[in-house]
Amino acid sequence: MSQTSQLRLADWGVIRAQGADATSFLHSQLTQDFALLGRDHARLAGFCTAKGRLLATMVGWKQADEEILLALPAETLAATLKRLSMFVLRAKCKLTDASAEYAVYGLLGTPTAEAWTLVRDGDAVQIALPGSGRALRVQPVGAPAPAGVAITADDWAWAEAEAGTAWVRGATVEAFVPQMINFEVLGGVNFKKGCYPGQEIVARSQYRGTLKRRLQVFEADGAATVGQEIFHSADPEQPAGVVAGAGSRGGRSVIAAEIKLAALEAGSLHLGSAAGAALQPRALPYEIPPQD
Repeated sequence: MSQTSQLRLADWGVIRAQGADATSFLHSQLTQDFALLGRDHARLAGFCTAKGRLLATMVGWKQADEEILLALPAETLAATLKRLSMFVLRAKCKLTDASAEYAVYGLLGTPTAEAWTLVRDGDAVQIALPGSGRALRVQPVGAPAPAGVAITADDWAWAEAEAGTAWVRGATVEAFVPQMINFEVLGGVNFKKGCYPGQEIVARSQYRGTLKRRLQVFEADGAATVGQEIFHSADPEQPAGVVAGAGSRGGRSVIAAEIKLAALEAGSLHLGSAAGAALQPRALPYEIPPQD
């Protein structure tokens, strides 16, 4: 893309964690290391159940001393805030919904930088995302929109899926262990940090088990929706995967889908039913490390 383009992500919100224990509290609850979080990087992180299933995915950064902000899809924000608050107990950490204070933008065509690098611009931050020239910008709600040509929600969703990324949405809460959406490959899991809910299962999936499901990118005719099931031609009764992210335009969709790896070996995959639109595989823009 020759110039920067931008979209106000109206379906995103922000949680504020504030207090002397904000960092240590989030470190103990999320899949990422917040204890060593500096001011020039953000963290991709997940919040899991005790069974290692993702309740939410988010990006977190230090906004100020004793203050961390978490940006995430709004449809998972209220439940995440409520559940996290249950575990605060005596920690000096106050969790609040700061969505009314901050606007979240998706940017395309920005200078390519290492994923999760953070640049500050007054009270605004710009965070490089995986993929070429993609960024998240979070700024005070009254500030002027960032420069750039306006794009549509489908343009942004297309770029997200094309980059092989997916966020937990309302339709996919508890659908995935992090590795099922390549979350650890994208930098969302730190396997060296201490315990957090679901840590044992997430670690076991990484080191002791054979991962049987992964995020893959496809293209198909028609529109696709998050949470829509995917079926294999040889097994029309049981879904082989689920749409985790998708963008549609020009009568076609790019789909980031969690899929049984065995279903990729032969036959064909279809959207919605075994008679639905055929999925055409596209190459992931990053490498999946081989399993031991």
